[in-house]
Amino acid sequence: MHPYRTHTCGQLRLADADAEVRLAGWIHRKRDHGNLLFVDLRDDYGITQCVIDTSSELFPALESLPLESVISVFGKVVKRSEETVNAKVPTGAVELQIRSLDTLSKAAPLPMPVNQDAGYPEEIRLKNRFLDLRREVMHENIKLRADIISSIRRRMVEQGFREFQTPILTASSPEGARDFLVPSRLHPGKFYALPQAPQQFKQLLMMAGYDRYFQIAPCFRDEDARADRSPGEFYQLDFEMSFVTQDDVFAAIEPVLHGVFEEFANGRAVTAPPFPRIAYDEAMLKYGSDKPDLRNPIEIADVSEAFAGSDFKIFAKLVSEGAVVRAIPAPKVADKPRSFFDKLNSWAQKEGQAGLGYIVWKEDGPAGPIAKNLDEGRIEAIAKAAGIEQGDACFFVCGKEAAAAAFAGVARTRIAEELELIPEGEFKFCWVVDFPMFEFDEQQGKVDFSHNPFSMPQGGLEALETKDPLEIKAFQYDIVCNGIELSSGAIRNHLPEVMYKAFEIAGYGPEVVDGRFGGMINALKLGAPPHGGSAPGIDRIVMLLAGATNIREVIAFPMNQMAQDLMMGAPSDVSEQQLRDVHIKVQLPPEVKKD
Repeated sequence: MHPYRTHTCGQLRLADADAEVRLAGWIHRKRDHGNLLFVDLRDDYGITQCVIDTSSELFPALESLPLESVISVFGKVVKRSEETVNAKVPTGAVELQIRSLDTLSKAAPLPMPVNQDAGYPEEIRLKNRFLDLRREVMHENIKLRADIISSIRRRMVEQGFREFQTPILTASSPEGARDFLVPSRLHPGKFYALPQAPQQFKQLLMMAGYDRYFQIAPCFRDEDARADRSPGEFYQLDFEMSFVTQDDVFAAIEPVLHGVFEEFANGRAVTAPPFPRIAYDEAMLKYGSDKPDLRNPIEIADVSEAFAGSDFKIFAKLVSEGAVVRAIPAPKVADKPRSFFDKLNSWAQKEGQAGLGYIVWKEDGPAGPIAKNLDEGRIEAIAKAAGIEQGDACFFVCGKEAAAAAFAGVARTRIAEELELIPEGEFKFCWVVDFPMFEFDEQQGKVDFSHNPFSMPQGGLEALETKDPLEIKAFQYDIVCNGIELSSGAIRNHLPEVMYKAFEIAGYGPEVVDGRFGGMINALKLGAPPHGGSAPGIDRIVMLLAGATNIREVIAFPMNQMAQDLMMGAPSDVSEQQLRDVHIKVQLPPEVKKD
């Protein structure tokens, strides 16, 4: 017989009754019922109830063991009586009568419990992450992550992709965030950078003649944490394809994403391919975001014309100066008390807005602070544009187009949450397409890239030479699920002359392109196929499927919001010898004192 176990703690069933088995695991919980001591034994696979009579010579040793001690027990599997069956666990029809006990590891006092969720502070949880990962929710989240990654790999291979690995130590490259730098010992004064993404390498693989590449790629960015973004490092499903159009990319990845979500959705609805496609301009108008949550039925409307030259002087003046007015419908709220509207108005003010004006379409006619300043025709025009029906209300946001769109999007979400309009239990996907190639940078006072400089402009070189840069769209796209951006992607710019012209428009000469992207531009000059791809975030996919609201809940060993690993003590000081080896001298800012 195996010295530790013959079965796992999630394996025993009625068919095993009368068998003699050995189990090993952690003491999850103990219950003293007078003459009997019950021990729930836990391992990676589940929990089995074990029992010992207080008259047993093993009882004192077992009773004295702290929770989370690791033991191995041998005994007979017996059927539980009907009234003691636990239908909540797969092993609940049987229990193990303990005949022998081996203590494999005695646990010290716990800094936090494992068999309950007492809402311990994240600092304690992260410092004792190995213990936190024993908790059922966390344990299952990390196993779910592994299963999802395995499913993704299988589905990508089925779609004809091959997995390649790209370098971790590479050159610093502007990818939109700060690099993590690694000093070189052999080349004094020079640095490697950890890759923010395998962007250039995957494109170079296409130029090397490979047709379909993917990897579960680690990416490193020195940026602040958010609930849906981990500081320091994250993983993405990085993929690239040759000789493809945007439609080909969508057709290849949609079955993978749909299949993975359907496999792990546990009955929750998943958008069936082909996923809806929404142009960037339409997304910003209708949803106030390029990451629209399509579970929310509210659609924003432009009602600027209805306020132009109106008696509502505040909006009329702003519209005459180039502002826009966005209308956010609120269905079936006419019978809501005044406090409902006042609450939203106060919320808007806390968000830095002047307020959130509204019109309510009541049985006896339109009412509200704005209605009295608009004639019947203008109110009808608003109702028509926003799809308003009797009993609905409409809230308004006025300002410069980008700012008005952004706050209207936030208000759309807030109103939907207040009205409980966003259903649980479904995953709604969409593509946002036709992103602008360029934008005007107010701070720098010049045109710059709005997204990825390596994207192919729609219309190619001719568009760059003949059109207003701010009107040029790119073959660029985002995949969005439930208002969370899973990935950006693009059909890449594979023509050197187009690359040079695009950078010229953004104010960068050929020397910048040659100096900062030399490897890429040289490869493009030696024959590059049309190619494109994307990189859905693994962490965000798992977070959605796990129903978690914080990405750290689906990462085994995450950093905290200050980019610190509390368990391992990173970042940490290093010795003077280590610094000398890499030719580094630390010069701390005056306000920072070294411990």
